[in-house]
Amino acid sequence: MENKVIHTELAAKPLGSYPHAVKVGNLLFLSGIGSRKPEDNSIPGLQLDSCNNIIQYDIEAEVHQVMANVKAVLEASGSCWKNIVDVTVFLTNMKKDFPIYNKLYGEYFKDVQACRTTVEVKSLPTPIAIELKVIATIN
Repeated sequence: MENKVIHTELAAKPLGSYPHAVKVGNLLFLSGIGSRKPEDNSIPGLQLDSCNNIIQYDIEAEVHQVMANVKAVLEASGSCWKNIVDVTVFLTNMKKDFPIYNKLYGEYFKDVQACRTTVEVKSLPTPIAIELKVIATIN
């Protein structure tokens, strides 16, 4: 079985030496996808102080951007939203952000019954508040 590596300009550039996704048979494994914008690496709604500490962030704006990034990688890989079968979500502030994220997740996944795990992490590689790890099928 041949693996195919996927890179796309329509999602934020990976932070290291890894692809956006890898096709293995009819499965697609996405690397962790965050909420950075592909055009300029900015994080929607984020405000940092002069020492790069987070002053304010907007979990709603980040959820919309991370979903757009996942969709872009899926489509660049020959898959689509309805083919998502498993999602692992990393939040940096479960108590504060879970209600908003969970409501929006329900809107994005209302017609997709993917398995889901949501965990809180201390931090992510950039000052994002959410990251998704996704497995999908390819028709």
